[in-house]
Amino acid sequence: MILLHYTGMQSGEAALERLRDPGARVSSHYMIEEDGRVYRLVPEERRAWHAGQSWWRGERDINAVSVGIEIVNPGHEWGYRAFPDAQIEAVIGLIGDIRSRWQVPDARILGHSDVAPSRKTDPGELFPWRALAEAGHGLWFEPAPERIKSLGAPLGPGDEGLGVHVLQAGLHRLGFEPRPSGRYDDETRITVEAFQRHWRPECVDGIADGETRARLVGLLQLASIESVTGVL
Repeated sequence: MILLHYTGMQSGEAALERLRDPGARVSSHYMIEEDGRVYRLVPEERRAWHAGQSWWRGERDINAVSVGIEIVNPGHEWGYRAFPDAQIEAVIGLIGDIRSRWQVPDARILGHSDVAPSRKTDPGELFPWRALAEAGHGLWFEPAPERIKSLGAPLGPGDEGLGVHVLQAGLHRLGFEPRPSGRYDDETRITVEAFQRHWRPECVDGIADGETRARLVGLLQLASIESVTGVL
């Protein structure tokens, strides 16, 4: 797995100091500055402490199976902003380099908010996941307008029933932890927000409208195809 983060600190220098401080008890394999400079901090074959309490497709010890990349950005607390082109080019190049050494499926190139949605929002809705996928890294799906319309009314907090159960089952199958209950509770809202933050960043509101659900269905199909071709 490759797990992307933003540093969430006021400067790259401050983030680098913290990542190099043994007393901080936090680390990552790489950090990428806004100007594209790449710092290698931990050898890829060794564990870095970047994921924390997390879960994806049954895996709880994400630190044991992932390469962590910290991307310098002040984050939502300190003035979240767009990621510069030079930085994203460096991210794309680094991921390509990592994948030349390790077998990492597109479905396992994720953000911190995907594996810890109740705790984390990074790298956030401004991170260009679509550009990353177009460069060959990660999953992305754009549904046809008619498919969006066919899915009917939005689902949101307080809703119950089969539609909610199907939504929850789809999110769990993709990789998120909560299991289907048929009730659109707060945990479901948070999970939908995490999904949107990665795969529908134009609208992060926790409401599963037709476009959100259509993107989920498309991503599940892509992930299934990747799983089959990986076996072959």
